[in-house]
Order: sequence, then C-alpha cells, then structure tokens
Amino acid sequence: MTEIEYFYSAHSAFAYIGSSRLMEICAKHGASLVHRPIALSPVVEAAGGLSFAGRTRPHVDYYFGREIERWSEFRNVSIINHRPTYHDNALDLSNGMIIASIPLDVDTDALAHAILQAHWRDDIDLADVGALMDVAQDLGLDGRALLDAAQGDDVRGQHEANTQEAIARNVFGSPTYFVGGDMFYGQDHLELVARALEKPFEPNAFRNPE
Repeated sequence: MTEIEYFYSAHSAFAYIGSSRLMEICAKHGASLVHRPIALSPVVEAAGGLSFAGRTRPHVDYYFGREIERWSEFRNVSIINHRPTYHDNALDLSNGMIIASIPLDVDTDALAHAILQAHWRDDIDLADVGALMDVAQDLGLDGRALLDAAQGDDVRGQHEANTQEAIARNVFGSPTYFVGGDMFYGQDHLELVARALEKPFEPNAFRNPE
C-alpha cells in the first residue's frame, strides 16, 4: 500500500480544511497515512518563516483569514469565523493523543480529523483534558488511556523526533505531505498529491542560483 507521510499540527487550520479531502484521496487510491504530528513553531522558524506575531496585519488577514474562508467554502468544510479562542495554548496533549493512537488498533485518521475539527469548528481548547477526552470518547476510544500515553516519555520522544525530522526534510508549514519522497506543502496541493499517487512527477531538475 502506498503511503502518504503527513506532517501537521493538531491546531492547523489548513490541515483541518484538507483533512476530509485527504482521506477521500487515500480511499480512492488505496493509500495510507503516516501521521507525523509536529511542534509547528520550531519547524517554521528553522525554515526562516515568521511567527504569527511577526507578520504584518494585511498578511495575517489574507492568509489566516480570507484564505481560510475561501478554502473552507470551496471544500465545504464548516469552520468558525475567527481565530480559535485558545489557539495559542499547548499542543502536547492533542498531538500526543494522535501519536499514542498510532500503534493501537484504532482509526488514527478519524481521531486526527476529529481533533482538528473540534478546534476549528467547535472552538475547543486543545489543552483541555476534558474536551479531548470527549473527542476521543465520541469515537468510541478510551480518552483517558490516550491522554495518559500522550504524557509518557515514548510519545514525547516521538513528537520531538517528528519535529526534528520535519526540520531535516525542509518542511516549513502545516500540512505537508510526502509521496515517494516528493514534498507537497499545503492542502491546496492535494490534487497534486492525488496525481502523484496515480503517476509520480518527473524528478526535480530545476536549479536556483546559490
């Protein structure tokens, strides 16, 4: 089965907007997702990107406002009309729950989607233990067990490893997908991901000046 490596953060608007389409693509092409939740800020900074606070207001309003509105409408995704209230809170638990679910016989794709949706549709706090337990239990999962595992050394170590791998592979935002080692940044490139599953693109030959 072909794999799509999926680097993202549990609070990523564009990961949420593309999530259902991504799963449709996987189902159509018989591909599986390899979930790589990451700490997004260190990845963005390592690639030379600006923090949210470091961007101009017009840039924020366009990229984290108008683009969210248009793409959510285009993909028929329900979304709140403002930056989530608790968007800057810690993501260790939400990212960790996803990582903790991977070795278990559960639907990690559904859990990841539900967490993204809860944040961007229902405005939940991804650092709120009770809210995360509710998300898991709505899927028939043991939320307490997942949260306990999320706080363990193994999951924390994997989260850091995912983040460092993203930096090493020049990921610069969420979501980022890899198909056969070819990188696709942003849910607006999902149609290219689908094409890559059908027929890989020619190897990169373009060279920029040093």
